[in-house]
Amino acid sequence: MTGEVEENSIRGELQDLVLESAQIDEFLDGMVKIAARELGEITGKTMYSAVTLLRPKRAATVASSSAEARNMDEVQYAFDDGPCLRAAREHTTVVVQDFKEEERFGEYTGAVAGHGIRSALGVPIVLEGDANAGLDLYCREPLAFNAESIDAAEQFARRASRSLQIAVRVATLMEHSQHMSVAMENRTTIDLAVGIIMGQNRCSQDEAVNILKAASNARNVKLHAVAAAVVESVNNASATTHFEA
Repeated sequence: MTGEVEENSIRGELQDLVLESAQIDEFLDGMVKIAARELGEITGKTMYSAVTLLRPKRAATVASSSAEARNMDEVQYAFDDGPCLRAAREHTTVVVQDFKEEERFGEYTGAVAGHGIRSALGVPIVLEGDANAGLDLYCREPLAFNAESIDAAEQFARRASRSLQIAVRVATLMEHSQHMSVAMENRTTIDLAVGIIMGQNRCSQDEAVNILKAASNARNVKLHAVAAAVVESVNNASATTHFEA
């Protein structure tokens, strides 16, 4: 019963994070702090936690529970390899019981051990589409992860998966909305500029559009920037849209 209560508590914390986080980075920061706390309680050892979110056409987003975890992930990114990256890319749990005896990661192994880290655990977090994520846990002691703690980390990743999927979806929708707002503002400016050119030159809409495009090509300036200059030349102010995306 206690385990069920704890699981519901963690799930509730993650759900609250989704609702309270304005950006995906905020959600990830909160998530890794919960992971470090939970695994630290289970193992009785100090844990440093980080998470990597790999999204198409975007640099990896890294969140860390502490400066130590952030430093370790910077080492991982410098070598483009490590438990968390492999977990995210290969969708499998990666356990390092002692970096001083580890042979899978080349020069990265020695670099991490040089920072005093002896063991690590990378756990994949299942997401939708092309996004991938991995939870990373570091410890300064060797043999920090046994079957129980590995299972606990995998369970946490499964619980976090749904919340992270929602957070990514919300972030994507917000980005789409922002792009739509920019597009609408640009469209408004271009339409106004076309109308001004039509009035000044007594020409058709197609002719006005062609004049605007010719000016854009001749100056090697984006169309909406040329349009904005046209609007400002007669209005002494930038064009704004009265519609919301």
